[in-house]
Amino acid sequence: MDTKVAILGGGGMATACATLLSESSDIAVSMWVRKPEVAADMQKNRENKRLLPGVPLAESIQVTSDVDEAVADADFLVVAIPTEFLRQALTKLAPHIKNVSPVISVIKGIEQETFFRPSEIIADVLGPRPVVALGGPSHAEEIARRLPASVVAASGDIQLAKQTQKLFSTDRFRVYTNVDIVGVELAGALKNVIAIAAGICDGGKYGDNAKSAIMTRGLVEMNRFGSAYGAEPSTFSGLAGVGDLITTCMSPFGRNRSLGERLGQGETREEIISSMDAVAEGVNTTRSVYDLAEAKGLDMPITTEIFRVLFEGKSPEAATQTLMTRPQREE
Repeated sequence: MDTKVAILGGGGMATACATLLSESSDIAVSMWVRKPEVAADMQKNRENKRLLPGVPLAESIQVTSDVDEAVADADFLVVAIPTEFLRQALTKLAPHIKNVSPVISVIKGIEQETFFRPSEIIADVLGPRPVVALGGPSHAEEIARRLPASVVAASGDIQLAKQTQKLFSTDRFRVYTNVDIVGVELAGALKNVIAIAAGICDGGKYGDNAKSAIMTRGLVEMNRFGSAYGAEPSTFSGLAGVGDLITTCMSPFGRNRSLGERLGQGETREEIISSMDAVAEGVNTTRSVYDLAEAKGLDMPITTEIFRVLFEGKSPEAATQTLMTRPQREE
């Protein structure tokens, strides 16, 4: 009997996951896409023209805006909805999700009002159910084109993590397991904040040395924050931590790095966001992480300066100068 996986979301990562899973003849894949016209176009033309152009959708992938059709008899749900829209979307979908299928989250962010991680939002809205976070260096543009990648499946239920590992693994997509879902989710959120700073380095033409320093000291902040909020420090040395940080800070596909680059070139947050097709999770995450760090008295200088640039109008140049002239200390 085939395993059915229902994917909630119509973005680039949702499409990449569908493409990846469709490689197995034993997996039936359905995608729920919110807008009927987008779902109909994807179903007919077998392509996500707006967010993943040039990547053909396998004929076996069912794309629909009818959630009942999408989730019927699903053994697993893959949730690929940006954090800022997740609660609202799941609240509308919840009456249609009557089973307790395990959820695989590929979301990277922290909710502003509650400071919940994606798995916590999912449990809060859909009710208690097994959740696994799939994280690591995994740009949709590369996964969908079968470029080699490695990620980590994290859950307090190691058997669920192993099921996810088996489900997603191909000869071009390697999945490790981990029990630290807190660390994997926090790493996925925090690296987007540091990526904005790395992008500012690119936009301001500060050079390789500056960007390397931002990434290195940014990883220290990620570890410091994660440890304070219950994550295992070792997680930040793995794929979800330093691995995803490198990709997000270096890749031209990185939305948060690109946003930072444009900030470094003089554009405002509002100008950039209004022109973007996809969501840069790092913007709202910066506010959440800043507030949480303040609550625990954590020293997060890079995060603080990115917060000042995004929400208080501080110039990237002034933020850079603040970081460079902080009191001297041991590493």
